[in-house]
Amino acid sequence: MYNEIDLDKIDITLGPPAKEPARQYYFIARCREWVRDFEQRNGRVPNSCVTTFGCQMNARDSEKLEGVLKQAGFAAEPDERKADFVIFNTCTVRENANQRLYGRLGQLGRSRKRNPDMKIALCGCMMQEAGVLEKLKKSYSFVSLVFGTHNIYKFPELLSACLDSDRMVIDVWEDTDQIVEDIPSERKFSFKSGVNIMTGCNNFCSYCIVPYVRGRERSRRPEDILREIKSLAADGVVEVMLLGQNVNSYGKTLEDPITFAQLLTEIERIDGLERIRFMTSHPKDLSDELIQVMGSSQKICRHLHLPVQSGSTRILERMNRRYTKEQYLELTEKIRRAVPDISLTTDIIVGFPGETEEDFQETLDIVRRVRYDAVFTFQYSKRSGTPAAVMDGQVAPEVVKDRFDRLLSEVQSISAEVCSVHTGSVQEVLVESVNDHDPSLLTGRMSNNLLVHFPGDASLIGKLYSVRLKECRGFYYLGEGGQIIS
Repeated sequence: MYNEIDLDKIDITLGPPAKEPARQYYFIARCREWVRDFEQRNGRVPNSCVTTFGCQMNARDSEKLEGVLKQAGFAAEPDERKADFVIFNTCTVRENANQRLYGRLGQLGRSRKRNPDMKIALCGCMMQEAGVLEKLKKSYSFVSLVFGTHNIYKFPELLSACLDSDRMVIDVWEDTDQIVEDIPSERKFSFKSGVNIMTGCNNFCSYCIVPYVRGRERSRRPEDILREIKSLAADGVVEVMLLGQNVNSYGKTLEDPITFAQLLTEIERIDGLERIRFMTSHPKDLSDELIQVMGSSQKICRHLHLPVQSGSTRILERMNRRYTKEQYLELTEKIRRAVPDISLTTDIIVGFPGETEEDFQETLDIVRRVRYDAVFTFQYSKRSGTPAAVMDGQVAPEVVKDRFDRLLSEVQSISAEVCSVHTGSVQEVLVESVNDHDPSLLTGRMSNNLLVHFPGDASLIGKLYSVRLKECRGFYYLGEGGQIIS
């Protein structure tokens, strides 16, 4: 693989190759020369800080940014105010995310006065949004580099241009059909990893900006995905999270189409891999074939995040979700028949334009009938650039807040009952960390995605461990340890 090549053997005097990813490794080598010059001038290596906003796909993209910076020779610096190179990987799903970023940029502008050589880069979804570039040029001209979601693989080339320039470097594409493999990555965890299987979205839900900033669906070739996961498993990874805006539609854009269920079947055969997770699933594309594969699998985790967004068929139509309440309920019943111990979680938006009290009661009804393990609840807020932002029937904030509070009360009551059914059982957990609040405890995650806190030492991190669940505390368990499984 390219990330195993010797960068010192690349002759940067020959100029960059045309073919990817060799071209990007050439620019990493060029960045390493810049780092060496910096070290000679300053008596230390330059440091960098990558800050991630938003979803797990952004987090995975940030691992690639960190991998490039590490190979270029930058040292990691957790405090962005002290870093020589700062990059914000942005989110734009909600409008207030933009305002948070502008606030952070303002603070960083003041830090830059103490370190005028600091380079600041912005990438990710927000950079694809109309009007953002003009605002950056006008109000944040100290930013050194701006690029979007479609050309993240070009980060080494853009980094090199940024380091060699005193002007703002901008490279934002409207769309692309290109996927470049084998860009370096710096994993956050040694025992689990996200794996992007596709990017983009074709659904155009009326409240969502993602299709406009991530572009159309593009699936990675299955052989590239399998090669990556085999490499991860050989390096000690026991759990992967397959990532995409809508993983259920994976493979439709490939030259040789393959279904998501078929991909999962191939991944299951990889030696050393113990657990497979995936998100996010759109209900309209969750097939009977996928349900069958989940039911027969020994490695797919017993957890499915299946966003419903509303229990009202009328509101679902306004959201452009393309399924009805009845179809969603039928789908959850199929899943529960095939995977009786499945943990179902969901997303719900309260106060969507046009939502009446009757519509809201339909949402409460679906929560009571499905009995989710967890529900991620959101109060609707306008997102500029989406059809929902200009719909009639915008719901008054006080009404939205009242419905949100009532939904949250119902969700918490049901979830506490559903999650407590495992009390007294012995469950397999993947030990993930030392507990944040009590260093005598470890934190692990069950197949159904619930957390368990139990006594143990750090040597167990990354191991599959059997734990007896003593007490349910709502959304997590207190347990006592047993033995290492693998």
